[in-house]
Amino acid sequence: MTKSAVDSELSDIATLGSREFLHRLQDGQLSRRCFTRILARAGLAMATVPLIRRGALADEDLLYFTWEGYDDPGFHPKYVEKHGKSPASAIFADEQEALTKVRAGFAPDIMHPCADTAGRWRDAGVLQPIDTSRLANWGDIFDNLKTLGGNGAEGREWFVPVDWGNTSVLYRSDLVEIEEESWALLWDSRYAGRLSIGEDVTNTAVITALLVGAKNPFDMTDEEIERCKAKLQEQKPLLRFYWSDNTTMEQALASGEIVATSAYNYSAATLQDQGVAVKYGNPKEGVISYCCGLVMGKHAAHVDLAYDLMDAMTDPSAGQWLIESQGYGHSNRKSFELVSEETLRKRGLPKDPAEMFASSLLLQPNRRLDELQVMFETVRAQ
Repeated sequence: MTKSAVDSELSDIATLGSREFLHRLQDGQLSRRCFTRILARAGLAMATVPLIRRGALADEDLLYFTWEGYDDPGFHPKYVEKHGKSPASAIFADEQEALTKVRAGFAPDIMHPCADTAGRWRDAGVLQPIDTSRLANWGDIFDNLKTLGGNGAEGREWFVPVDWGNTSVLYRSDLVEIEEESWALLWDSRYAGRLSIGEDVTNTAVITALLVGAKNPFDMTDEEIERCKAKLQEQKPLLRFYWSDNTTMEQALASGEIVATSAYNYSAATLQDQGVAVKYGNPKEGVISYCCGLVMGKHAAHVDLAYDLMDAMTDPSAGQWLIESQGYGHSNRKSFELVSEETLRKRGLPKDPAEMFASSLLLQPNRRLDELQVMFETVRAQ
């Protein structure tokens, strides 16, 4: 394409609304050169533009900004039943990056952050409150989850819990001998070179804080952070690797390359379904729980459809699919009535999660996350 042709295309694009621009982009109607020059004029790089799923993105379509894989129709069967298709979706891999895009002007109707970061989205001014009286399933959401994500701030609700899970010790029951389940297994020198832990400091710092006896893992003192650093330095020579990819970690457990690691409960489900002898532990220091859910964009163009998606994703049928197919927990208590006790056991989920929420440590915003990240990177680089 010549320079004059690109300039002509740019002139045409300048007259488009944002939805029509996205429509042309996802249908491949923009040349790569033109697209790159549009970004350059806006001061953006290619990496800052979210991946838009192919398919019709008409003006009447809901736009859903979520994690890879969470656009699966199994998450929202009632929405498909009502509207004949899934919402259009844009994909993010990192919540901070996703928030940066929204603050820069990207305007999805519904977003899917986790509870420990949702408050940042509200504080950034990119959300509108949610009217829970419009939610068909709000009364069946676990009470422990309704307080998350900044709910109650300014006397309003901002976050609709959907999926949750645990981080715990996952180990090969045929290769590991323990008397008591503990996070300390990931520091056991008997298994030097065959241990792993996640590289996400959000979880790893909390695990370490529990072991060193930090009073508040989400707001540690300088002295407690130094103790965590020493504990992580003690662990590093024992590790086979820090994992960031679930599949890699699961394959290493299946082969026996590693015998114990931190893991989400769906990794336990995946390996058990493959016949691998793994046990998802209940460490004496406590299981770490997380919850993710839905927030509504301040400039949502399709509010009614947004409520339809929230209803669909909190419906018990979606919860049953989530538990059985993905190994996650669901926010609607009625979902657990639809799943067999054997399946729940294999997924590392209780029949009544309310008791588990009362005893587990729910992830919260970490006041010293930046400092912990620097500390962890220092340990890893040594």
